[in-house]
Amino acid sequence: MTLTIESRGLVKRFGAKTALDGLDLQVEPGQVVAVLGPNGAGKTTFVRSVATLLLPDEGTLRVNGHDTRDEAAQVRRTIGLAGQFAAVEQALTGRENLEMVARLHGRSKRQARADTAEILELFDLTADGDRLVRGYSGGMKRKLDLGASLVSAPRLLLLDEPTTGLDPRSRLDLWDAIDALVERGTDVLLTTQYLDEADRLAHRIVIIDQGVAVASGTPDELKRRVGGKVLEVHVRERADVHTIAALLGRAGGVEPHVDEATRCVSVGAAGDEDAVHWLIAGMRAIEGSGVELADIGLREPSLDEVFLALTARRGTEPGVTAAPELAETGAETA
Repeated sequence: MTLTIESRGLVKRFGAKTALDGLDLQVEPGQVVAVLGPNGAGKTTFVRSVATLLLPDEGTLRVNGHDTRDEAAQVRRTIGLAGQFAAVEQALTGRENLEMVARLHGRSKRQARADTAEILELFDLTADGDRLVRGYSGGMKRKLDLGASLVSAPRLLLLDEPTTGLDPRSRLDLWDAIDALVERGTDVLLTTQYLDEADRLAHRIVIIDQGVAVASGTPDELKRRVGGKVLEVHVRERADVHTIAALLGRAGGVEPHVDEATRCVSVGAAGDEDAVHWLIAGMRAIEGSGVELADIGLREPSLDEVFLALTARRGTEPGVTAAPELAETGAETA
């Protein structure tokens, strides 16, 4: 089986800054892989390296079986790239934009028209295809940009923060469009700042920090690694959140997380088997405090909590590439 992406010992430096620090990563066909990390973690550097826009300083990187250094032209024929900002020509119509890109990829006029019609239909832009792009909404421009990256029928689509700046409705529309691409057989490498986006779209997630991997796995696997259930208490009055936090901290010996804006206090259980005991202990601790509750319950950890736990842990342990309980065979860095 030819891997979609295979990198070994990948290093990329910009002066004294090391953006990628020894990446070993393999992506199999048929996957949507999301790369998450704080700003400056190396996400965009990795995407640009896969796209052959950057050459590694050390290590090797192969895309669909081709080396990005020695076979860049072959790599480019197998990929599509949609960057952080929509790269469309405002003075042309949506249809003209797509036909122009198709022609640049060597399509005949007839094939370019056919490809354009198919993409406009796929992204629900047919009715607006003959309008000038300057009149498109932000979401429509992003969909058109995504469509332009598909004109060459790529095996791998690279999406670098594709929904940044979009309103919630446009984000949902773009997610549906990405789902449609995956159903058609396109593999996707995605970077995003929105953890709900990764949770919604990705089959597999790689979390990186300071240019190295913290952990990788499916969204559910990563949530299980952080811990068991989360006890979450919502109070009626914002002033009571610290009272509840102190009570739960004494009951469980774990520092709770306080969110005053939502009047919520949350604390993680040591494991799923302890979840009911946590709930009972929490109720007993709160009983008699006089605090009026809006809600109390148990839930699964969120991907936001996974991300914060892993990146915070690395920040307090310099030089550690992955916490032992989170490391896995072949863990990736980016």
